[in-house]
Amino acid sequence: MTYNPELARLGVYDARAPRYTSYPTAVQFTQDVGQDFTQAALSSLPVDIPVSIYIHIPFCERLCWFCACRTQGTKSASPVAAYLERVIAEIDLVAQHLPDGIKAGRIHWGGGTPTILTPEQITYLSTKLEQKIPRTKDAEFSVEIDPTLISQAKIDALVQAGMNRASIGVQDFALKVQNAIGREQSIETTQKCVDMLRRANIASLNMDILYGLPHQTRASVLDTVHHVHALSPDRIALYGYAHVPWMAKRQQLIDEAALPNGEARHDLFQLMSAELQKSGYAPVGIDHFAKTTDSMAVANKNGQLRRNFQGYTTDVMDTLIGLGASSISKYPNGYAQNSAKSSDYTRAIDAGNLATYRGIETSQTDRLIARVIEMIMCDFKVDYPSLKTEFGDDLSCLNTAILYLQKEFGSIIVFSKNGFEIVKHKRIIARLVAKAFDQYIDDNAQFSAVS
Repeated sequence: MTYNPELARLGVYDARAPRYTSYPTAVQFTQDVGQDFTQAALSSLPVDIPVSIYIHIPFCERLCWFCACRTQGTKSASPVAAYLERVIAEIDLVAQHLPDGIKAGRIHWGGGTPTILTPEQITYLSTKLEQKIPRTKDAEFSVEIDPTLISQAKIDALVQAGMNRASIGVQDFALKVQNAIGREQSIETTQKCVDMLRRANIASLNMDILYGLPHQTRASVLDTVHHVHALSPDRIALYGYAHVPWMAKRQQLIDEAALPNGEARHDLFQLMSAELQKSGYAPVGIDHFAKTTDSMAVANKNGQLRRNFQGYTTDVMDTLIGLGASSISKYPNGYAQNSAKSSDYTRAIDAGNLATYRGIETSQTDRLIARVIEMIMCDFKVDYPSLKTEFGDDLSCLNTAILYLQKEFGSIIVFSKNGFEIVKHKRIIARLVAKAFDQYIDDNAQFSAVS
């Protein structure tokens, strides 16, 4: 294990910070924002600019212990069918408030487990969405896929619906680790899923793997990386496991004594990162890797990488409409989240109402800082001239954070009249640098580990 005194001085091994998939973050959302805000935001969208659509399917046949997503277990088909009808009804409600002619440029189905839907349900949902919010000719449609809950018929239905990108959760292939997090998934099962997707000519395949899980060792994570490389995904997300049992009760099933400490987590990340780069994957942002020919690597190289609730993306659209329980929408003037509980979501939709129950309306300063944080998370640098072009000449709201960074981070960050750039430990400290600009941050709030 390599101990770095500079990182220790900055408190990286023990530090916690938001992941900054939005700013302000979701912990700042309040019930002051409701369906009136969403109605106004939807109706004011320009017709000639496409939007992104996210549909949340919260159901899983198995509840993995490590997962902190809004999900619920089911062994019965009836809750899924009932929920699907509400999503269809929500699509109708949202479409009523959208200007005629607006189209979807990006569609993403997440969860939970979208592939818990039957082939018939997949076709039903995609058809209804297309009828109400048709997609552009070059639209991207991505789906999160559980290899243990997929079939050729489901793949065929998804491809027929237009899916051209897919994401597979792997996490770790070591059986001891899988048992410790409640998720068994063999290499053979994953390979079978990959083969079906490749035969379907999916344009881009992503895989998620984790570090910081119980019982992981240097040898075991390298073994997982080698198996993933053999499966040859186009993109790989290397996430740090966020142990937040106060938020995700199921994580209480995980033995905390088996979790690596901050230094060990950092060591595992560095080891896996180096191995992925050695295998031909270019680093993207703080935790993604992509083949150099993949659109994400190209966007990263060209300074066009963006960040939203799904993490790093090539999606440059300013509006993301979230559908389903707990989904979050991003509008030009703020964020709106649907009721998180399926029962509350169902009651709202059955009453003919939009399901928004909280959110935040953003100011010009919020939007400026959001762009600064996105630059830090994507490019590890901030460009003042481009900020002034977009937001005006007054950047004084950044001054306090800049003075703090100059004092605390020394030569790690290089400053000039045109901006600043993180030049050392960029992928490790980016969240801490972004946190310096967060005007809502509560130091007593509990976030996931930075290392």
